[in-house]
Amino acid sequence: IEGLLVLGDPALRALMDLAVFVDASEAARLRRRIARDVIERGRSESEVVEQHHARVQPMHVEFVEPSRQFARLVVPEGGHNQAAVVALADQVKALLRRA
Repeated sequence: IEGLLVLGDPALRALMDLAVFVDASEAARLRRRIARDVIERGRSESEVVEQHHARVQPMHVEFVEPSRQFARLVVPEGGHNQAAVVALADQVKALLRRA
């Protein structure tokens, strides 16, 4: 299961064998949103920034960030953290061996 709010739901967490939180800085999230919304949604960069500060970031702080506590593994942003990738792969392999 993948989603921004999935770890915040106790019923969904109960179904999970492994919960992973991919941590990205506010700056990285904003850069990704600008790149996506300008190209795919036709918004201006200033519109995206305004929306981010007015609604997106406050909702992240209120709903997404608190769900981090329910993750078994927190993967830092960038995808180049070899230790996090190895830890995730090891946990998935262990789950597969039990299956």
